[in-house]
Amino acid sequence: MTDTAGTPSGPTGDDAAGVVPGRGVGCAESTGRRLGPGARATATGHGLMRRRRQQWVLGAAIGVALLVVGATGAGWAVYVKLNGNITADEAAAAELARYEKERPTSLVRDAQNILLIGSDSRSGDGNSEYGRDSGTERSDTTILLHLAAGRRSATAVSLPRDLMVDVPSCLRPDGSRTEPMFAMFNYAFAMGGSACSVRTVEKLTDVRVDHYVVVDFSGFKEMVDAVDGVEVCLKEPVDDKAAKLRLPAGRVTLDGEQALGYVRARKSLGNGSDTDRMDRQQRFLGALVNKVRSNDVLLNPVKLYPVLDAATSSLTTDPDLASLRGLYELVRGLRDIPTERVQFLTVPRESYVYNANRDQLVEPEAQLLFERLRKDAPVKVSRNAQQNYGDSDTKGPASPTPVFRGNTAADDGCE
Repeated sequence: MTDTAGTPSGPTGDDAAGVVPGRGVGCAESTGRRLGPGARATATGHGLMRRRRQQWVLGAAIGVALLVVGATGAGWAVYVKLNGNITADEAAAAELARYEKERPTSLVRDAQNILLIGSDSRSGDGNSEYGRDSGTERSDTTILLHLAAGRRSATAVSLPRDLMVDVPSCLRPDGSRTEPMFAMFNYAFAMGGSACSVRTVEKLTDVRVDHYVVVDFSGFKEMVDAVDGVEVCLKEPVDDKAAKLRLPAGRVTLDGEQALGYVRARKSLGNGSDTDRMDRQQRFLGALVNKVRSNDVLLNPVKLYPVLDAATSSLTTDPDLASLRGLYELVRGLRDIPTERVQFLTVPRESYVYNANRDQLVEPEAQLLFERLRKDAPVKVSRNAQQNYGDSDTKGPASPTPVFRGNTAADDGCE
């Protein structure tokens, strides 16, 4: 329903947001609901203008996590500057505190869950070139990053922006409150910012979100440029005018602008499906993680500082995470995770029963995944696992660890 750059071709209007007014949030299921005759979830003009863009926030956020470990050797002035780059979202923290009693509890000590949000805001330096600043923003990408206790693994679960979910009543920027809605997932961020997204994810998954991070377009580009580009493997040449992308086949190192076009493009890469695009985006993030982790970056102060500066300047986080010390305490053991244990997958989902352009969870597979994250139990990913869900590895006997379709940071896109 959109072109390569996310330009809408469908309806607009308040009821076109994939929103079903008056839905409560205490229902047993959050997807696959019958809405009654004539009630169908569609998308707002704003949602369609930014429909299904890029999933780059994980690379930026993990990059920050990995890089802050090296910041201890910087001088005090550099530390103060980098520390001051990070924006603390005090309003979201206050809103979450208001609902503390209804939020899930953490079940495993030292395990951490971080909600990573890619904002499509056009405000600020470098973002206006991607569209008009309408004064609103939506979550182009949302990823629930689970860091296992002892930092034995990192599992990044993508939550599609078009996933139909129950969104609770949330605080708008103007001080008013929304009604509970059955809507597309990105409605939460558009209406109530980080706090609303966190509460929506917690209600959907029953997983406690310990921290949240928001990154914008400009931050992603600067992060890629700061590591001198990221290598990807293209099986075919790319010529996409809408994404401003022209690349040869084979191994190619992308700069920030090219990388943004690469993760946003749809029609010119792969089979044009959202599944294919999410797979590509996740492989890019794995390549970015590898580049950031390389000794050439982490052990070279000349290269490390611009990466830290770009990464921290692009972040808005919860107050506890809004400092180099906070980031360091969170990820001090992340560098030791083998790349094959840095995993990427999309929550098991399928086309929404009442609108093929929306998504709903595949059950019970989605709840199995959420339960494993909640209990800090291991999961595996495989590019050969069945689409949308996993139960055992397809190569051999059944495994006690569920296998979901996905990839790791060790996977090579040319294989």
